[in-house]
Amino acid sequence: MQQVSFTNRQALHDIAATRQLEQQAQHALPPHTLMARAGLAVAKLALAIAPHAQRIWVAAGPGNNGGDGLEAAMHLQRWGKHPVVSWLGNPEQAPADTRISHQNAIDAGVQFVDQRPQQIDLCIDALLGIGSQLREPTGRMADWIAHINSLSAPVLAVDMPTGLQADTGAACASRVKASHTLSLLTLKPGLFTAHGRDLTGSVWLDDLQNEQTGAVTNTPPPPSAWLAGQPVSAIRAHASHKGSYGDVVVIGGAQGMTGAALLAGSAALHGGAGRVFVSLLDEQTLPLDPTQPELMFRHWDTLALDNMSVVCGCGGGTAITRHLPLLFKSAKHLVIDADALNAVAQSAPLQALLFKRGQQQRTTILTPHPLEAVRLLACSTAEVQASRLEAAQQLARRFACTVVLKGSGTLITQLDTTPVINPTGNARLATGGTGDVLAGLIGARLAGGLNGFDAACQAVYQHGLVADLWPPGQTLTASQLAKALTA
Repeated sequence: MQQVSFTNRQALHDIAATRQLEQQAQHALPPHTLMARAGLAVAKLALAIAPHAQRIWVAAGPGNNGGDGLEAAMHLQRWGKHPVVSWLGNPEQAPADTRISHQNAIDAGVQFVDQRPQQIDLCIDALLGIGSQLREPTGRMADWIAHINSLSAPVLAVDMPTGLQADTGAACASRVKASHTLSLLTLKPGLFTAHGRDLTGSVWLDDLQNEQTGAVTNTPPPPSAWLAGQPVSAIRAHASHKGSYGDVVVIGGAQGMTGAALLAGSAALHGGAGRVFVSLLDEQTLPLDPTQPELMFRHWDTLALDNMSVVCGCGGGTAITRHLPLLFKSAKHLVIDADALNAVAQSAPLQALLFKRGQQQRTTILTPHPLEAVRLLACSTAEVQASRLEAAQQLARRFACTVVLKGSGTLITQLDTTPVINPTGNARLATGGTGDVLAGLIGARLAGGLNGFDAACQAVYQHGLVADLWPPGQTLTASQLAKALTA
C-alpha cells in the first residue's frame, strides 16, 4: 500500500480495465482471496489514519464494495476496535464473496445496526465504490451519505467516494466527501479530475498483490491515462547562449487587453525562452514595458515565424481573427489560446485550416478552459464536465493537435498518445491572467526544443506546482505566478 505522490508518474485504469484485472484474479486465485486482501487493506489503513479510533462506523452497500467493508469490520473487531456496520444488503441476494465476508463479520462478533450511529471516531464509506456510475444514490443510501458528510470524524472511502464516477470524475448530487480514499487494484482517472480532487482527500493505492499467496496478474492492461509526474529539470549547458533556447512571439493584446499579452510574454521570459517578442494588436500602446525591458516589441509580420514558437490569442479580442489564417500557415510552433480559440469556434474555414495544419504534423497546442471547449465542440458545459477526458480527446481528433483542457485535473491529450491528467494546481489559479501565463510558458517549452505533448505536460505541471507551493494566506496574482516560473 502506498500514498499517491504527485512527484511520480502513475498509471490510471478505467472501470473496464479494472474489471478485467478483477476477473483475472478471480480465475487465478482461490475464492474470496481478492476481497479478503481488500478488506485487510482497508482495515490496516483505517488504523493508520485513525490509530486511536474506537467506534468505527462501516456504511456498507449491497455489492462487493460493501463486502470489502464487512471484511474490514471483521479485522477491526478482532483487533480490539468497536466497528458498527450498517448494511444495505442481505445474505440471500448478496454476491458470493460478500456473503462470505458478512458471515466472517458475524462470526467475529461485529455489531450490525439499522440506524446510522451518531457518536463515532471514524467512518468507512463502503457503499458503492466504482459502482457509483450506475445510479444516483437515493433513499437510505442518500440519507447515509448526508450523515457521513455531516460528521466531524475522518472518512475513509473504499475504492471511490460514493457518488464519484471512476472514469470521469463527475459526481452525483448525493456524494461522499472523503478525507482519505483507498483505491483498490488500480488508480482510476476520476480520482484526479473534475470533482475528484475535491472529494477524495488523500489518495492511497493497494494493488492487492501478494508474493506469498499469489499475484493478481502479471500482465496488467494498458493504462487509460497517466497521472503526470514531476518533470526532470534539464541542466543548461555552460556553453550555450540565448539562441540555444529559442524565440517566442506573443500575438495579442488588442485595445484594453494588452495586459494579457504582457503576462504571456512575462511567462515565456521567466520560463526560459532565449528571446521573447510581443506583438500587440493595439498599435497605439507604447512599445516598451518598463517593468520588463527584456520583452521586445515588434509587428509580428516582420518576424520569421517559421523559426519561432507563436502564442496567439491572449487578449486578442476580435482583432486576432483576421491574422489567424496566415499564422496557421506560417508559425513553426503554435499555441492557440483565449480569443483565438473563440475565433476558431465561430469559423468553419478557420477550423478547416487548423485541421490541415495538424495533418501536416505541425506542432499546434489548443489551451481551452471548459467554456471555450464548449464553443469548439458545439455542446453544453454539462456534457464537457460530465466527461472531461472524452471532451479533450474529441478536440484532439477534430483538430489533429495537442489539447490542454484546463480545470481541476487539467487534461493533456493528443492523437495516438495516452492522455495525461495533471495533479498539480489549486484554486489560487482561479484568477484572471493565469491562463495567459500558462500559454506563455508552453511557448517557452516549445522554443526550448520539447515536442508539443511534452511541452504541454511540463508547462501545466510547473504552472500548477507554483500555486501549490505558494505561501498559505498570500494571494497569488498572474504576474506573480509568471515571475515565479523557472526554466
